[in-house]
Amino acid sequence: TVVLDKIYNYRLLSAMPLRRIDFCPVWIGVLVLALFCGAVPGRAASISTTFNVTATVQASCGVTAADLDFGAYMPGSDAANDTTIDVTCTNGTAYTIALDGGSVAHDVTARQMSDSGSNRLSYELYTDSSFATVWGDGTLATATISGTGNGAAQPATVYGRVPAGQYVPATNYADQITVKVTY
Repeated sequence: TVVLDKIYNYRLLSAMPLRRIDFCPVWIGVLVLALFCGAVPGRAASISTTFNVTATVQASCGVTAADLDFGAYMPGSDAANDTTIDVTCTNGTAYTIALDGGSVAHDVTARQMSDSGSNRLSYELYTDSSFATVWGDGTLATATISGTGNGAAQPATVYGRVPAGQYVPATNYADQITVKVTY
């Protein structure tokens, strides 16, 4: 009987004439508002701009130097030793290394160490291991060393020599050299 009831109801519904559905203008307005005001996801508005990022790299250099120790000097023979000056400059920066005449003699061609008194021990600094070119400030036939920075420490070797035949009092002698890097 249930099946017959369903068939009967279906026949009744399909026999009914279709009616026109009236839409009230208020309901149409509500439907339009619902569609445009939240029922449909809207697109977010955006705006953009740009800005520049800049920097100016300044040419710069740093310098370090190790002490030069001749050790025990015997007047009958030369004493020789070397040390290193490390120069670190920004990439592409040209530089020149000069050495002054020292704090005792103040002379790039006749450097001397002192015993803190009146006694002096002569020595010289060179750009090469054959002791041919005196390393100074570029004056009085002295040379300087030049290079171009690469961002890493660049070593320059200072060759020192105390000539034989200096019979000075037995004690400690010292001098102080100023390294000047021009870039």
